[in-house]
Formats: sequence, C-alpha cells, structure tokens
Amino acid sequence: MTIRQATDGDAPVLAAIMGDWFESTVYLPRIHTPEQDLRFTEHLIKTQDVLVSGTDTPTGFIARAGDEICQLYLASEARGQGQGRALLDAMKQRTDQLALWCFQQNTDARRFYEHNGFTAVDMTDGQNNDEKVPDVRYVWERLS
Repeated sequence: MTIRQATDGDAPVLAAIMGDWFESTVYLPRIHTPEQDLRFTEHLIKTQDVLVSGTDTPTGFIARAGDEICQLYLASEARGQGQGRALLDAMKQRTDQLALWCFQQNTDARRFYEHNGFTAVDMTDGQNNDEKVPDVRYVWERLS
C-alpha cells in the first residue's frame, strides 16, 4: 500500500468510494447523486489537501482543509487493513492538531478515532449538517 497526493484523475474513484459508503449506510439519507459526488471530489482535489491510499487504484482517501479533516473514506474491501490509520497518520504528520465531525451512529468510526487519539468534545442533534443526523465533534492535539 502507498499513500500519495490525489490527482485530478482520482476524482471518479474517490466519488465512487464515498458514494458506496453512503449507499451502504442505512441510517443516512442519500442526498447527492453520483454526478454531484464526482463534482464534489473534483472540487476537493483542487481546494484541499487530499491523500489517497492503495496500490495502483485508490482504495481510500482523506481530505483536510487547514486543521479540519473533512473526509475520510475507504472502499469496503480496504477496511480493517490499516489504510485508514495510515491516511490519518499522514495528516497528523502535517500539523499539530486536527478536528473532525463524525455521525454519532457511526460507532466503528468513533471507535477508530478514539483509538487514534481523538477526543469527543461536542455532540449535536445534526441540524447543522447536510444529512440532519446527530454528530459528534472530535479533536486531536500532538502531545509535546
């Protein structure tokens, strides 16, 4: 597995990874079309720090704007193999603090973030996210 900076050509694969996750997550409404997902990932690559994991074709990605992790998705076949941690660790090397939002019902992701040093600092009813699903705010700070 390698980690590298995303390129414009990665956008369709990243859109498919993200879209597949939303399709398989029963507690979330599907509010975007595959075409919207593609435009979104094209925009991410142009405006954020986006890393991909995998070998030849990306099987996961993470996107960061400043200290905010905005996206972290893995293809279903790549989960549980250390790619998420590798992507997160790569972003941790670039800054002294990170923050992110996670859906409260996403217990696997919450366990993952907590295991990787993130602390829950706020919970909301979800009225400020697109899906209107309760979420939790996590932060990580490098220890001195």
